[in-house]
Amino acid sequence: MNTLKKYWEEKPLLLILLAGAVFRLLAVVFSKGFGFFDDHFLIIEAGQSWADGKDYNNWLPRSGATGPGGHNLFYTGIHFIFFKICKYLHFNNPQGRMYVVRLFHAAFSLLIVSLSYRISFHLAGKKTARMVGILLSLYWFMPMLSVRNLVEMVCIPFLLWTTWMILRADSEKRNLFYFYAGMSAGIAFAIRFQSLFFIAGFGLVLLFQKKWPGAMVFGTGVVLCALLTQGLIDYKVWGYPFAEFFAYIQYNLANKYNFETQAWYMYFTVLGGMLVPPISLMLLFGFVRKWRSNLLLFLPAALFFAFHSYFPNKQERFILPVIPFVIIGGMIGWNEFVEHASYWLKRPKLIRGFWVFFWSINTIPMIFISCSYSKRDRVEAMEYLREKGDVKTFIIEASNQDDFVMPPLYYLGHWPPTVYCLTTKITCDSLNKAISGNPESIQPNYVLFQEEDRVAERVQHFKDCYGDIEPVTIIHQGMLDAILHFLNPVNKSQNCYIYRIKNRKGG
Repeated sequence: MNTLKKYWEEKPLLLILLAGAVFRLLAVVFSKGFGFFDDHFLIIEAGQSWADGKDYNNWLPRSGATGPGGHNLFYTGIHFIFFKICKYLHFNNPQGRMYVVRLFHAAFSLLIVSLSYRISFHLAGKKTARMVGILLSLYWFMPMLSVRNLVEMVCIPFLLWTTWMILRADSEKRNLFYFYAGMSAGIAFAIRFQSLFFIAGFGLVLLFQKKWPGAMVFGTGVVLCALLTQGLIDYKVWGYPFAEFFAYIQYNLANKYNFETQAWYMYFTVLGGMLVPPISLMLLFGFVRKWRSNLLLFLPAALFFAFHSYFPNKQERFILPVIPFVIIGGMIGWNEFVEHASYWLKRPKLIRGFWVFFWSINTIPMIFISCSYSKRDRVEAMEYLREKGDVKTFIIEASNQDDFVMPPLYYLGHWPPTVYCLTTKITCDSLNKAISGNPESIQPNYVLFQEEDRVAERVQHFKDCYGDIEPVTIIHQGMLDAILHFLNPVNKSQNCYIYRIKNRKGG
């Protein structure tokens, strides 16, 4: 215990990083699967398919795409290179490759902790820096999200590095740091296009502070790095720079009401809940209270937050890049407020009680979520079929709903030219017609029934209209997905029932 106290006083960052590493390693090992659509299908499926000479999402000209679709080719391209190396080394186990991917992201995410600590120490000293570091290390959502392929998380270290470089440029009077800041911001843009609002905020701060040379050097770094990353890739693929970026803008403007639209104040509730009240309220209060003196933290995050609050299409993960800035600025502002507020100075036990409540509420979800296997049924279903070794292709039976859940073919180990499906819109008759003219090599020999809803009735109907099938196995959903379904039935229960097709009527 004395050694622990000594390290907390003398080397707090090392202790904080070790704590964060432990829980991120738990997530590397146990938090298999994927969290959202984008972190798997837009990154892993695309990158692996390119490495295999395919183009799963049909993004590229070689697949017949006539123009850019507004996708991030830079971050996906990094995964393509990794999977290509794995292919060269004959490292072909899908889960094994994903352990390496999660391990890299876990290590990379510790930069969020380290940089946030350094920024806080520079602005407010060790006491505040320690609290900022331990929060970003052990917030209940951080370990699990840190190992996901989310561009919203991966861009954060580059935004924090930009902040740190600008602070160093100001304190050490070296314009070269502004250039480094610009280069880092350019990489953030190449990973997450909306980082442009952070970049605009950084630039505006330099202009407001009349640091004209610094602003010019910063802007040069941004443009140069963006050209070397996103611009060069798009030029190679489409013949002109930033093709995907402009397509991304056009697509989102045209479809801004076609996805999840929420009220303008949604992200206030997201931050208030994710950061756990009453600590979240303390952080938000401190962040806003000291906005002027911490303008470099406040303005970029505020512009980013304002844009996402204004834009109709909203998802909780979109706001993740703001969180470290709110925690850093909020902790600085709150600590300074408490030090000069007689009410709080007289009630240290109340503040201590808030923190005891916070860590009590935060710790159990952190351990549970860090070890949760998300989308287990989908991943394990594909792994099961891969291990069977005889899969040509398969049918997704989802006749109880309008659409079907996409299977993560990365875990299947090969790319069937067609995956068939049955929904309320695609009947058994139309499916039979679609399959009848296809060669034997792409005739489905397995059918996967999604969800438990009327599954026995659906199995019998499939036999009646399609052909004889026999049960093979059931893949159960993971505990986290089951809990989410229990809390909100909108989250589908996704047990997967796998049957082998013995023969097809008329086949």
